[in-house]
Amino acid sequence: MYIIPAIDILDKKVVRLREGNYDDATLYDVTLEEMIEKYQSNGTEYVHIIDLNGAKGDFSNQEYLFDIIRKTEMKVQYGGGVRSIEKVKELLDAGIHRVIVGTQAITNPDFLPLLSEQVCSKEKLSDQIVVAIDVLDEVIKYSGWMESSPIKLMDYVDRCLNLGFFRFLCTDINKDGKLGGAGVELYQKLLDHSPFIKLIASGGISSMDDIKALQDIKVESCVVGKAIYEGRITIEEVKDWNLKSLISF
Repeated sequence: MYIIPAIDILDKKVVRLREGNYDDATLYDVTLEEMIEKYQSNGTEYVHIIDLNGAKGDFSNQEYLFDIIRKTEMKVQYGGGVRSIEKVKELLDAGIHRVIVGTQAITNPDFLPLLSEQVCSKEKLSDQIVVAIDVLDEVIKYSGWMESSPIKLMDYVDRCLNLGFFRFLCTDINKDGKLGGAGVELYQKLLDHSPFIKLIASGGISSMDDIKALQDIKVESCVVGKAIYEGRITIEEVKDWNLKSLISF
């Protein structure tokens, strides 16, 4: 299992939100460039970048983000406001390694079939699409976690799999930003339902013990943000873990 450091950007600043609340943001005194350089110099291959402005339909950060991403050799997993096939293509063309799709995939029944047909099947890029599932008490939330989907969680996973999408980023909203531990029970249910999905866990990870618990249930990777910023997990620990993961793989 691989640890993917997370960097959330709001108004070109590095922040972390608590339970997705824009009014409850912690601002960190570090730039995106500095964070990427720090991770890269410590041997990290992937980084997870979320454009929080983009998630609200404001793409004022985009050129700033693209300029930085083009300069790094890191593989970027990117999300925030990806609501059209054209935006997915634009991001992939800009050098983004993985594009995260969320709200549009849930609210527009044609989005995932068109994405599968026009991008993934045609160019064999299914591995570069990550379907985000934000979950509160097994209810799928979207639009910044303000709306609830009537689609049942496992039914949604099955629909995605039938269209050729197999990599999922699952955020346990109950855990997010609280450093109270990962949602192991939720992830176990998903993997029991579909053992062959590539699952990326997000939310609540606060220690290396949480990382080990996720590895034990065979989660593919996990996204860690606040725990690193606040010193619960050191960058050196991330480096050592990822190196051992790559060797064992």
